[in-house]
Amino acid sequence: MQCEIIARTGTFTMAKTNYTFEKRQKELAKQKKQADKLLKKNASKEEQPQDELAQDELPDSPAGENTVAQ
Repeated sequence: MQCEIIARTGTFTMAKTNYTFEKRQKELAKQKKQADKLLKKNASKEEQPQDELAQDELPDSPAGENTVAQ
């Protein structure tokens, strides 16, 4: 039907861009980026307590004192 109208009037209309597709792709990319960022943040939090545990295992006394039990 539309082809007939175009043929009668002699005008040509350009195809419309699909903005909803572009918007959805942009949203998906944003969500993926946020998920990656969250995973990276959680991974660094998991590594941090292990480093703190290693520091807690060190003796609390200063290096100058001799704390050998006799």
